[in-house]
Amino acid sequence: MKILLVEDHKLLSRSLKQALEEDGFAVDLAVAGDEADAKARGAIYDVVILDLMLPKIDGLTLLKGWRKDGFTFHVLILTAMGTLEDKVLGLNLGADDYLPKPFELTEFLARVRALVRRGHQAKDPILRIHDLEIDTGARSVRRAGKDIYLTPREFSLLRFLCYHRGKVVTRSMVWEHLYDENDDNTSNVVDVYIRYLRNKIDKNFTPPLILTRWGEGYMIKGD
Repeated sequence: MKILLVEDHKLLSRSLKQALEEDGFAVDLAVAGDEADAKARGAIYDVVILDLMLPKIDGLTLLKGWRKDGFTFHVLILTAMGTLEDKVLGLNLGADDYLPKPFELTEFLARVRALVRRGHQAKDPILRIHDLEIDTGARSVRRAGKDIYLTPREFSLLRFLCYHRGKVVTRSMVWEHLYDENDDNTSNVVDVYIRYLRNKIDKNFTPPLILTRWGEGYMIKGD
């Protein structure tokens, strides 16, 4: 899943970016309102994490413009302005959630995960396909009762496939959602990570769950 983090406080943005990446998200960073606007309009994001007090263009102005122009990505507002009026205004302008500073990283990550699930209409944090179980909160994977260790990138790819269960996802779709703007790999790396996943998820298990649709992309079996 791909996140746009809009935060001009360097220490906080560095901490949040690291936490999100360790949780399996690809993260693009913006430190000013005009930069955030350009990135939000130029890429595909699952969630935008938006500070309100920004240089150039403030967060509420950005949010109002995005919603007016039809952008539907989920927005989590972060702000030191924690009054009820501020919260109501942000929600009325189209924010999906609101987290006043200071906050705990565990709560922050839980709210981001919840917005990602909402975007894929998945209320349960545990995804189940056949005998495969993915706990998106604990970031744990089991198949046929056996624990499977995945790297953050492998976990992110598996989660993406599961959110699109029964549907083909192309390499470009995977690339847009799982790789940040600073990644210098090519889209061929998607095939490499699919192979890694198959070796862990499908090898020595039946039936195989990760399928190839030649000339189209990949899919994970539906229920």
